[in-house]
Amino acid sequence: MDSMKRINRLKEYMKDHSISAVFVFNPDHQFYLTNFKALIYSRPIIFHLQEKTAMIVPGLEETHALEHSHADDVLVYYEHPGAGRDETSHMEHISALVKQSPDSSKIGVDLAFIPGEVLLYLQKSGYQVVDIGQFIYQMRFIKDEEEIHMLEQAGQLVNLAVSKSLAQIQAGTTELEIDAAGNAALFEATAAQYPDSVIDIVVMSPSGLKRSIMPHVFSNTRKIEAGDVIIHSRQVGLNGYRAELERTVIVGKPTSQQEKAFQAAIEAQQRAIDFIKPGVKFSEVDSVAREVFEKAGLEKYAIHRTGHGIGVSAHEQPFLRYDHHDVVEEGMAFSIEPGIYIPGVGGFRHSDTVLITADGCRLITEYPRDMQSLLF
Repeated sequence: MDSMKRINRLKEYMKDHSISAVFVFNPDHQFYLTNFKALIYSRPIIFHLQEKTAMIVPGLEETHALEHSHADDVLVYYEHPGAGRDETSHMEHISALVKQSPDSSKIGVDLAFIPGEVLLYLQKSGYQVVDIGQFIYQMRFIKDEEEIHMLEQAGQLVNLAVSKSLAQIQAGTTELEIDAAGNAALFEATAAQYPDSVIDIVVMSPSGLKRSIMPHVFSNTRKIEAGDVIIHSRQVGLNGYRAELERTVIVGKPTSQQEKAFQAAIEAQQRAIDFIKPGVKFSEVDSVAREVFEKAGLEKYAIHRTGHGIGVSAHEQPFLRYDHHDVVEEGMAFSIEPGIYIPGVGGFRHSDTVLITADGCRLITEYPRDMQSLLF
């Protein structure tokens, strides 16, 4: 990743808006800017930018940050005795860094992620706090060639994992066993193809008429039964970039209501895929998918947006929502996933990851979507 190019772009924004320094708290923003991401738990990690860049990290992440971050300085606070340094809190480093900025100047932060106590400290110290989080999101909208390549690699892995998971579906198999089959294939392929890489997995297979109408529920030990509807939902992240693939399957012969809902979900997704291209509005993409559900009389069951941006984060801006009216641009990446959730019938959602091209989009995920291929 070209961290320096991204940092310089952020510096230009700071200069244009008379911002003296920046603190970034969102871990995905930090990764985008520095290539460093850690499990945070209860120990804050903060990125700082003024003339130089710095990562504020707890002692147990010191070696990690020195090895992987592209920051100029790593500032460490310690929670164990005998460290040889006095800083025991991230706030001590923040306080020292803030004093480098002129009094009453502007400090940029990602307002959606800054802890309240840090925000109050900056304001009480006399600084004007402004949001730079949305600008960093906008930087992330358009993927460069390296990011696109990483998304494509993640797409290949998620394709493999979904195919192996769906092959395990039969009456008597548990949701967790379905997920495990894809995970095993994913671990083996990643180890063979991408040595020393990091993968991140999100997978769910809610099954049955009750569980499949809850769009986001973790898999459990429920056994698959004849007549079940299953939404197998999977994301795979490889070295920080992820792709998403979801398929709805039916075990046994579908009812007429299930067949109607299944076909509507397929058609809505295909309409959105065919429609999306540079220059159209995010809201228009949502509208063309929603029109399919309206025509089928199922619009009240379409309870979420048609899709979301994807890349560093599992869900990231921009969103394909009815009330988002900015336009699609070449280089963006989206999941396309219109869904409907009908009590007593089941949930129906198919998702694919697309990259926006000059005149449309290109799918980087692949698994059959016709009903015959998704009956088990």
